[in-house]
Amino acid sequence: MEGSEDSETQVQASKRGNAQIIMVTYSVIIVFMCMAGYLIYFMVHDSSEVINNPYNKRRNILAERVVRGSIYSSDGKVLAKTVTGDDGSEKRVYPYNDVFCHVAGRMSNSMTGIEMSQCYPLLTSHSNPLGQLVNTFKGEKNQGDNVYTTLNAELQQAAYDALGNYKGAVVALEPSTGKVLAMVSKPGYNPNTVEEDWDRLVEDEESQSALVNRATQGLYPPGSTFKVLTAIEYILENPSLYQNYSYKCEGSDSFEGNIINCYNNEKHGELNLSNSLAKSCNASFANIGLSLDINSFNKLCGKFMFNKKLPVKFEYNRSKFLLNKKSGTAELMQTVIGQGKTTITPLQNAMIAATIANGGEMMVPYVTDHTENEAGQVVKSYKPVSNGKIISEEVAGIIGKFMQAVVEKGTGSSLNGFSYHVAGKTGSAEFDSEGTSHAWFIGYAPAKKPKIAVSIVVEGAGTGSQYAVPVAKEMFRRYLGN
Repeated sequence: MEGSEDSETQVQASKRGNAQIIMVTYSVIIVFMCMAGYLIYFMVHDSSEVINNPYNKRRNILAERVVRGSIYSSDGKVLAKTVTGDDGSEKRVYPYNDVFCHVAGRMSNSMTGIEMSQCYPLLTSHSNPLGQLVNTFKGEKNQGDNVYTTLNAELQQAAYDALGNYKGAVVALEPSTGKVLAMVSKPGYNPNTVEEDWDRLVEDEESQSALVNRATQGLYPPGSTFKVLTAIEYILENPSLYQNYSYKCEGSDSFEGNIINCYNNEKHGELNLSNSLAKSCNASFANIGLSLDINSFNKLCGKFMFNKKLPVKFEYNRSKFLLNKKSGTAELMQTVIGQGKTTITPLQNAMIAATIANGGEMMVPYVTDHTENEAGQVVKSYKPVSNGKIISEEVAGIIGKFMQAVVEKGTGSSLNGFSYHVAGKTGSAEFDSEGTSHAWFIGYAPAKKPKIAVSIVVEGAGTGSQYAVPVAKEMFRRYLGN
């Protein structure tokens, strides 16, 4: 009996030992799988960002072995290249000087733009392996891959020229994909001489913040361009009644003791919702604002990415929408006409226009199309990514027709005359106590099958119809023809 009991005890002990071994084995396997999973995730998502970090020595090692690749526009123009001297010295050259300075970026005095976001591909060579081996034995560098952007050089130049000597920004997107067609910020700087100019550039008073990319980092009151979102919210809350909206404008109106004036106190007369937007009637939109559900309006603005992190690969500032239930009547009325505490970047205003143009679907803006090795073989391609359906196609179509009316019979009428229809919204955003205004325009063309959406701000210039619309006109003409 004792022997039997001892044997049974041994069997139980063995089973416990085996169970422990199995648990340890499974634990090791799980840990290994987690480590492998993280390694894969790191290689796919984080490795390039880590290497792009200026404190990462790996980047310097790559630069010692690889000649940095070139950056091209979508139409094959060189935006940045490395020139090697007879003595082996390397110099980064930017043929367009300041035209692409913010979006293409720079190498000297901290990397920015595409130079930073695509640093790893530019310093990675996918040349012929045999050729790489030969170069290694010879002690020579291999050629890095080239980055091809979504930027259209002709359109970029048109936007740059159209802005003239004004400060401001221009963003152009392809609505159906999110491709950045143009991104201009003025004033700019010459990346070829940034080292020599650095002291002057960092003295804000003299340089006028030339190092700041106003297209993605500049925060401005949206002015009347924001009325597009106010109108959308009203349509969403009144799907069967918005067509019956009526308001008689006398040039100004008082709401709970708060006076709202139209531009130059112009009397717009009897207005429906479409004409309210076309004439950019402040009083009418203040009246509309008082009827809105603030929580619902806040959610709509959140869908359009206010107060949120943008899914983009370049530096930006978050646009802000601060209206809430605790806001008073005065703040509400200022907000719905694009004044108050609301601020927006030209990039995000372009995303709003592009979303409407694309039937309510917001595409993520991106500026790198693909990379190629020195033989012209594609190494990696970047595909369009949707950020979701923000509004229905029906609502997008309604507000799109309203924006067409802005051009056909409203404040954007100077955009008439093309062989195609344009949809848009002007804006004049006051930003100081003297009533000085930034000039705005957002819109897209052709209205039926949009190929380009634009956002333009001209700092301190005046009305959008006078200063921003001409920029848009030149861009549409250059990109789509007459």
